[in-house]
Amino acid sequence: MNNLEKLKKAVNDAEFDALLLVSAVNRLYATGFSSSSGYVLITPRDAFFITDSRYIEAARAVVSGAEVLLQTAEDKPAAILNRLLAGAEVRTLAIEESSLTYSEFLAFSSALKAELVKSDGLVDGLRNVKSEAELAAMIETQRIAEKAFLRLLPELSRDLTEKQVANRLLFHMLDCGADDKSFDTIAVSSANSSRPHGVPSDEKLTQGFLTIDFGAKKNGWVSDTTRTVYIGGAGKPSDEERRVYDTVLQAQLAGIAAIRAGVTGQEVDGAAREVIKNAGYGEYFGHGFGHGLGLEVHEALAASVNVKTPLPEGGVISAEPGIYLPGRFGVRIEDVVYVEKDGCRDITELGKELIVL
Repeated sequence: MNNLEKLKKAVNDAEFDALLLVSAVNRLYATGFSSSSGYVLITPRDAFFITDSRYIEAARAVVSGAEVLLQTAEDKPAAILNRLLAGAEVRTLAIEESSLTYSEFLAFSSALKAELVKSDGLVDGLRNVKSEAELAAMIETQRIAEKAFLRLLPELSRDLTEKQVANRLLFHMLDCGADDKSFDTIAVSSANSSRPHGVPSDEKLTQGFLTIDFGAKKNGWVSDTTRTVYIGGAGKPSDEERRVYDTVLQAQLAGIAAIRAGVTGQEVDGAAREVIKNAGYGEYFGHGFGHGLGLEVHEALAASVNVKTPLPEGGVISAEPGIYLPGRFGVRIEDVVYVEKDGCRDITELGKELIVL
């Protein structure tokens, strides 16, 4: 069953008559076609993709399972949608409430001849569970990012700035086959590494930890990985630096060991958090253990303190505990795992032992 068929079935089982997709990522999920504008209308029996002249030829070549309709200056989207709504006898139309601004909602409300209702995360729920084909696409993207990181490692030295590290990694990801980066690379060293989402600066690398958080994008699918290496030169990590690194690694392994279908995000986070707390660094782990990813780098699934939702079989989440000592240094190690019935599969192949350069 392809994604359009899954969506039709979900609409058939819902309390509304049809679903309208306006966000680029959900249009991509539904049709497999990426564009900067367009609309996807889904009823229990039919699906329609509406786009303009910029994309019509490509859409007709790619999209299957949905009728592709041309939007023109004379035949505006609202007019096309209203004809389709009338033909399908749609009275209640679900919208992506989290993707529309208030002004867009008002515009749709006044233009469309149907009652607008919330979709209540219907698409997110479907996207939370990856098919084998979707998982394979994510693994392909992950391998591109990993290959790029391995190319970068021998280039790292104190002659580079944090920005240059980020830029070189982006070059390598593109050169290895990525379509783009999945987010702005984080490359922060020494004292800057204590900032979980620090921005690469013009400062050159100095002795200490270098945390690199990076991801590739390929055919719409994203990866997300963090590795922390040690820029040593003639120096070596201190006992405390090694202790912090080892604590983060053990916390990550404990969290991954807790992952299986039916376990809550809170339980997974707690398994990792307990390791860090017992080592005396509990106050320095401020974010959650992980987040969902797939077509976006942050999707609906989560593993953090307050998440009591069970993880579904087929879910994909990151595993990224960290310890951040303000003004001194930080360590984060991040893999991506696939949730299975009795455990999980780590789809990240990069080693996790501390690399000293």
